[in-house]
Amino acid sequence: MRADRLMSILLHLQAQGRTTVRELAERLEVSERTIRRDMDALCASGIPLYALRGVQGGWVLPEGYRSKLTGLTSGEIRALVLLQESSVVRDLTLDGETGSAMAKLLSALPSDKRGEAEFVRRHLHIDGAGWHGAGEPAPWLQTVQQAVWEGRRLRFRYASTYAEGRETEKTVSPWGLVAKRQTWYFVALAGEENGEGGGELRTYRVSRVLEAKLTEERFEVPPDFDLAAWWEQSTRRFKEALPKYPATVRLREESLERLERERFASVGAAVRGEDGWIEAEVDFQTLETARDLLLVLGASAAAISPEELRQAVRRAAEDVLTAYGGGLAIGESREE
Repeated sequence: MRADRLMSILLHLQAQGRTTVRELAERLEVSERTIRRDMDALCASGIPLYALRGVQGGWVLPEGYRSKLTGLTSGEIRALVLLQESSVVRDLTLDGETGSAMAKLLSALPSDKRGEAEFVRRHLHIDGAGWHGAGEPAPWLQTVQQAVWEGRRLRFRYASTYAEGRETEKTVSPWGLVAKRQTWYFVALAGEENGEGGGELRTYRVSRVLEAKLTEERFEVPPDFDLAAWWEQSTRRFKEALPKYPATVRLREESLERLERERFASVGAAVRGEDGWIEAEVDFQTLETARDLLLVLGASAAAISPEELRQAVRRAAEDVLTAYGGGLAIGESREE
């Protein structure tokens, strides 16, 4: 996972030339502390990165070095071979086209590279479906995809996110598709008058589409629309609007790293003590989220404040003990 992240950082620097720790943290969905450790690791490995200070500052990859990243390496060939195993490719029924493109790519490679690619194809298979099914069912994905590809407005029934059993009917102009992990979304202009002007860009979850039908109405996406940039901004606004429950916790190193990967927690300032424990400021979403995450971390994490969190974790732990015959009644406290 970390190797993938380091490569993503290098490719982003190659494309942008300059970036900040905050931008990388938001793009890769990790903490700024994790990104700083990654930058240290890249520098230690000999990558000639350097930091510029000031308003226009950030991490920079020299122009002369960036050009060295454009060659097709052995690792990149392996990654391309595995691309056709991607669930995203299969969901969009592009596996046939991907295989055709891969054949053309392999035929253009030197013989030694073709042998390596063929070895990967024969000896490594990624089953993206897993043992318990391949993510959320999205039976109307192909219809949504067709609306995006052909620039046709889409009429659909949609299950409400907030009210169970409630449905709404909408007609929108789908501007783009987004795959996040195993979940599909589409970004669409909603609320236009007859499909012309006005409206608001909104995000819809494909798995919540109950029925969809293409219309004969056409639309055009503005030429300056950047789907990736819009999605990042939308995701940032969504995260900023989420509720926050600040707490102070003590953690072991492995628990800190795990907490930094959690979607519903944001790790802030952290201080390492001489005893090996780390005291960190963490923004959880709610008291319940904080309690549940700390319980998962077990004895390698402990809440310091607020007191209500300490009590919530303790009560939950006592309930678990009681369920396993610990002899402690629910709500009863042990002497400290």
